[in-house]
Amino acid sequence: MLGVRARLRFALRLCRSYSHGGTESLKKTALFEFHQSEGARMVEFAGWSMPVQYKDSHISSHLHTRQHCSLFDVSHMLQSKVTGKDRVKFMESLIVGDIAELKDNQGTLSLFTNDKGGIMDDVIVTRTSGGYLYIVSNAGCADKDSAHMKEQLAQFKAAGNDADLEFLEAGLIALQGPSAARVLQEGVSDDLSKLSFMSSAVTTVLGVKGCRMTRCGYTGEDGFEISVPIEHTVELVESLLKNSEVKLAGLAARDSLRLEAGLCLYGNDIDETTTPVEASLLWTIGKRRRAAANFPGAEIVLKQIKEKTRRKRIGLMSTGPPVRQHTPILNVDGKVIGEVTSGCPSPCLKQNIAMGYVDTEYSKSGTSIKVEVRKKVVDAVVTKMPFVPTKYYTVK
Repeated sequence: MLGVRARLRFALRLCRSYSHGGTESLKKTALFEFHQSEGARMVEFAGWSMPVQYKDSHISSHLHTRQHCSLFDVSHMLQSKVTGKDRVKFMESLIVGDIAELKDNQGTLSLFTNDKGGIMDDVIVTRTSGGYLYIVSNAGCADKDSAHMKEQLAQFKAAGNDADLEFLEAGLIALQGPSAARVLQEGVSDDLSKLSFMSSAVTTVLGVKGCRMTRCGYTGEDGFEISVPIEHTVELVESLLKNSEVKLAGLAARDSLRLEAGLCLYGNDIDETTTPVEASLLWTIGKRRRAAANFPGAEIVLKQIKEKTRRKRIGLMSTGPPVRQHTPILNVDGKVIGEVTSGCPSPCLKQNIAMGYVDTEYSKSGTSIKVEVRKKVVDAVVTKMPFVPTKYYTVK
């Protein structure tokens, strides 16, 4: 079990792992000045100036999210919409997901893949009742994603298809935690008990019109991401914070929460050298899409499904000092069998948790392994993810 001091030390290292250089050239969300007024510690993340934590400690913010609810600024994420009668066909030419079979206002996590089956980004695509697809993708991949979508769209339209692409200038906030629905219900007329995980609705939230509210998030808790007209972002955040259940949280808490939930961070746990099969994300590939074999890299990915892969993403728990990215993973005989991609002390479990890739023969849950931390080899065990049970909401 990890001591309090060790967890605090690691939390400080986590904060320092982000760049603390000058913010003059960085992009800023509509909440930048608000963050500063709230005492946020601002850092560089994916070209943006973002809050890593506020006056409360990282651990306090993490636990508050699990016990109550927290408000995160995720406006750095890329929001876009695809219109036109062939919009579904266009998106399915880029990703592995089955968009055609989604219901109106239902979304899914999917993956942009390249011709080698590598993951270019993970993305949420929602099929809306308004005649368009609403898409949220990672800030760190924004330039790459937008260029890729524009290039592919030009070819798609040149072939006589009908689709158009628009990048949205909107705020995006996430309200996450067990009391999130109760807090939000006070400010919306929609019955949130009828809104399932990965479903969305355009509504008025606490007096702000034209918000797209999606029941999803990056913490493993019940919660919502709200796309809000950019000029009303501060207003909505201030209104939500009037409820004592709600506290601000930054990137540090968001990262440890997502790791407890066993969720991948693009650039750490998945990238263009990683396939959906290796990353244990096979569930993102719809049955119809597998049969059609018409997504980028399908030949390679489908072959891996049949023949298995050399390596596989796993979760692990370890003793001793916390493990971090690039920590070597060994078998019990001391042979290097893989590498950690994300790791931190779990504030909820008070144990070291991590994910990484190992040779497939060592990927079964319960397998005894080792990790090398600070040139010292310590015991670890392959552990089923999520480490902390997720609490996504489904309509009963």
